[in-house]
Amino acid sequence: MEILYFNYARPEVKSFLISNALFWLDRYHVDGLRVDAVTSILHLDYSRNEGEWEPNVFGGNVNLEAEKFLQDFNLAVHEAFPDVITIAEESSDFPKLTHPISEGGIGFDMKWMMGWMHDTLNYFKKDPVYRKYHQDLLTFTSLYMFNEKYMMALSHDEVVHGKSSLIYKMNGDEWQKFANLRALYLYMFTNPGTKLLFMGSEFAQTNEWNFESQLDWHLLEYPIHRQLQDFVKDLNILYKTESALHDFNFDKNGFEWVSGEDSNHSVFIYLRKAKNQANQLMVILNLTPNSMDYQIGVDWEFWEIILNSDDKKYGGSGIIPNVNKVENNKCMGRNFALELRLPPLSGLILKRII
Repeated sequence: MEILYFNYARPEVKSFLISNALFWLDRYHVDGLRVDAVTSILHLDYSRNEGEWEPNVFGGNVNLEAEKFLQDFNLAVHEAFPDVITIAEESSDFPKLTHPISEGGIGFDMKWMMGWMHDTLNYFKKDPVYRKYHQDLLTFTSLYMFNEKYMMALSHDEVVHGKSSLIYKMNGDEWQKFANLRALYLYMFTNPGTKLLFMGSEFAQTNEWNFESQLDWHLLEYPIHRQLQDFVKDLNILYKTESALHDFNFDKNGFEWVSGEDSNHSVFIYLRKAKNQANQLMVILNLTPNSMDYQIGVDWEFWEIILNSDDKKYGGSGIIPNVNKVENNKCMGRNFALELRLPPLSGLILKRII
């Protein structure tokens, strides 16, 4: 099958495409535009064999006319609609997609974080027995997450075409699936970058998305689905009200690993930082089905739990961890140590007590 591409060097083609984008913003008042398949737009050799494409004037594989088109597209959109966001769905490591055009960038506001999505879903599909061999699936993104302004997206693409709904991607029995999904959402909401959760996923839609029918709202008659919806509501409230979760969304100063190496226990611990240091948060993930007593190194002695995905009101087991200071003990290279019981398949958010 022959693949057809727009000729981005022609003014009438660029005008048609940019006018189309502005039409949707003007007439339908959409909040943002995602440009699909940006990799295929920017690369001359995308899905083409040797001999089926010609290099650009510099001998490279970048479509220079397409690159200029995307810059012009972003300039036009942001000039006409300053509050609208543009998002690039791009699967390669093309540089500076979300950097300003004045700095040689393409000018998108955000980039779809496809690597994060694939790695995260791959991890949560695994039996917890084997997760210790795949710790890097959740730590690897920290190596590149600040190269661009990323959006963590669990979109329609993940719940169609035989891929199954998010709840059925999770490992284990029904209780474990919901516990895993709550932990995944907590991990998502507490990582740097913006968030996108496709409709229905907030209450664990069981069927794949079908554009010809409505969502399975009847599932909210069942407590476990309603409790997940309540959990996502509370995550959204925290995301809005806790400055540590949004002050430095695209800045390395807002994130710090405490421990990402304890693969034997599948435990992950990291800090989210705010402009006001007193608003610092600590996130603890226990991604095994076993509760355990655990010591954590901290540089501040006093913390309180502000969200527990294992809370009974969310459908969890109801383990209430007490945060205890371990006297005269350093841990993980830090000045103080805390001990608490980690609930199974759970995420905890702790906040500094001033």
